[in-house]
Amino acid sequence: MPTLQIKILAALGALVVFVSALTGLLVDNGLRHQETIQTMDSLGQRAELVGRIAGRITAEPADRARLASVARQGAEAAQARVSLIAPDGTVVGDSSIPAPELAKLPNQADRPEIEAALRGELGRGEELDTVGGRDLLYLAVPGIEGGAVRLAIDPSDLETRAYDLRLEVAAAGMLGLAAALGVSFFLSWLTLRPIREMRSAAESIARGDLEPRLPMRLSDELGEIAQAINRMAEQLRERLSETTREKERLAAVLNAMVEGVLVVDADGGILLANERLREFFDFWGELSGRSPLEVVRSSDFQDLLLEAGRTDDPVSCEIDGSRNRALRVQAVRFPSGEVVRMGTVAVFHDITEIRRLEQVRQDFVANASHELRTPLAAVQGFAETLLHKPDLPASDQRHYVGIIERHALRLGAIVEDLLDLSKAESETARSEFEDIDVSAIARSLVADAKSRRSTEHVAVELSVVGPGRAWGERQAIEQALGNLLDNAIKYTEDGGRVGVVLETSGSWLRIDVTDTGIGIPGEDLARIFERFYRVDKARSRALGGTGLGLSIVKHQVQRLGGQIAVESELGTGSTFSLILPTRPDASGVGDPLRPAP
Repeated sequence: MPTLQIKILAALGALVVFVSALTGLLVDNGLRHQETIQTMDSLGQRAELVGRIAGRITAEPADRARLASVARQGAEAAQARVSLIAPDGTVVGDSSIPAPELAKLPNQADRPEIEAALRGELGRGEELDTVGGRDLLYLAVPGIEGGAVRLAIDPSDLETRAYDLRLEVAAAGMLGLAAALGVSFFLSWLTLRPIREMRSAAESIARGDLEPRLPMRLSDELGEIAQAINRMAEQLRERLSETTREKERLAAVLNAMVEGVLVVDADGGILLANERLREFFDFWGELSGRSPLEVVRSSDFQDLLLEAGRTDDPVSCEIDGSRNRALRVQAVRFPSGEVVRMGTVAVFHDITEIRRLEQVRQDFVANASHELRTPLAAVQGFAETLLHKPDLPASDQRHYVGIIERHALRLGAIVEDLLDLSKAESETARSEFEDIDVSAIARSLVADAKSRRSTEHVAVELSVVGPGRAWGERQAIEQALGNLLDNAIKYTEDGGRVGVVLETSGSWLRIDVTDTGIGIPGEDLARIFERFYRVDKARSRALGGTGLGLSIVKHQVQRLGGQIAVESELGTGSTFSLILPTRPDASGVGDPLRPAP
């Protein structure tokens, strides 16, 4: 049973008991008083009747027997002890004492009730009975020739009747208490039912269940409270739904960002972080509540957060992430202004590619300057010699002019390759793409290679499996395949072998150019497609290479929607693989970089 209902029942029960007890006490006193008055009035009437009967008998000794008989008869009629008193106070008759014993009784003239009766008044008194040893209630009236008639009753009879009345009142009180408790239980249950429903609804709201609603049974204050609770639950549900939608939108936006985001509270604990940030630092555990240093292990970043907390202006720095990432961090406190800072937002930008491109640009400028410096210096030097020494022998002049021509051609080749590379990097339109017979291009390039004197001692072979066709641009495919074939021949010693294999597999055409040449060291494989990068610089220049061929091949293949890969072992040879699509929608179909056969 609910505690509140027990309290109500206990209060109502205590009230009923108090009222019953007070009522019983008042009723008991009133009934006792009323019963005493009625009893005394009845005794008075009976005493007067006995007095009238005994008044016709004298108090002479001869009439004593008749007086004793009258006393006994009066006692039977009055249901009380009857005593007949002479005017001098002598007891001449008593219903409880035999006549011979009356002489032993003391004189009653000094008794207050007798004194009053002898004066002609109604007398009352209470005294211990010397005969029976009990307290008796006396009432005396005039009678017997100026004497008195006295009736005595036992007050215990009154107590007995009063006790019976008290029992009846107590029984009535118990019945009233039981009825009151039953009614109060029903009324309290009925009254507390809406409160119990409200408590249940409040507990559901506290648990996050906002769907239950209170029934509107009442139109009083409890009904208004139930209506208010229903409105509150509906508003909370709407706000929770809106908050959930906002949280989901925020999470979607944060996780879709290419930047990493980290939100730190005023105490330095992490509030929020997106998936990109986890990738930057390879951290996949629980982030909420952690220290930023547990995720971003950089003292520069910690100093950045401290600085952001002291100013409203954005602050930034560069730190290192996992896997050699270069990150630029920009942090700002929130909210800005004079209000108390709630936290700091830090945004991490991955600038690894930018730094790489900057390094590539720097390397390109340095390499291009270096590559151009040698032929330019030679052209300039020999030209100045011819200009300032006109008397040189004709043979020397022809020799110097030949050197100038050779270096001029080298400069032309470098410029031509740079233009080709620029075109491969910038051109993205596929308006000229078509179905190309790559096998025919390969046969033509192999035939040209075999006709050169430089390939007299190098075997060049071609193998075609399947249609040997690709979707792309003829000039780009011819240039890429030609560069790979030329490199393979240049770096293969006499007696070596160069093989070109075309194999169609699903939506892809794979071209493998394999040689048995000098090979490429493992540490150089990652950089061989960079501009002007040379594995063996002296040999590359001696063979007439510009250092741009493989870079051109890479960009041409990427522009065609294909891929390029290389496998090499120093002293054994190399295999360059080109993977080209065979139709416009081939991107993402199949496994183009499967192992070479």
